[in-house]
Amino acid sequence: MSDTAMGATSPTTAADRELVIERVFNAPRELVFQAFSSPEHLVHWWGPKGWTLPVCEQDFRPGGTWLYCMRGPNGEDGWGKGIYHEIVPPEKIVYTDYFVDAEGNPLPGMPEMVNTLTFIEVDGKTRFISLTVFATAAEREATLAMGAIEGFNQTLDRLEAYLTHL
Repeated sequence: MSDTAMGATSPTTAADRELVIERVFNAPRELVFQAFSSPEHLVHWWGPKGWTLPVCEQDFRPGGTWLYCMRGPNGEDGWGKGIYHEIVPPEKIVYTDYFVDAEGNPLPGMPEMVNTLTFIEVDGKTRFISLTVFATAAEREATLAMGAIEGFNQTLDRLEAYLTHL
């Protein structure tokens, strides 16, 4: 009898736990990096289409936190908290992202994600790579089922529009 037939789970690979989203912005790398590192910028573009960012408290340094509330078009709130691990201006930001309540406490049963944001200069433009790593493949799948790819792509669309106004 195989391990799977006996109820054992099949091993997962790193790729089973990863989500990669890339975008090229027609803006200098320093400006794109700045858009991620300041509440003054984030409030203008963070969140999917139709959402606002009424709360954005950011201590942008290794060990610092980012607490934010995204408010949906029907008044629903989605809270998140990031803890920064590594910041290399204007190249990279690494942080752990959590679903939290309004006080910043992680919500039970919700996945946590380690995000590595990379900003690469390409002929005056910026190649942006977001690598998200989940603890398990099941957490990745649950997050995808919540519409994470569509929501993040809409967020990056908003960033792209915002950058054209700077």
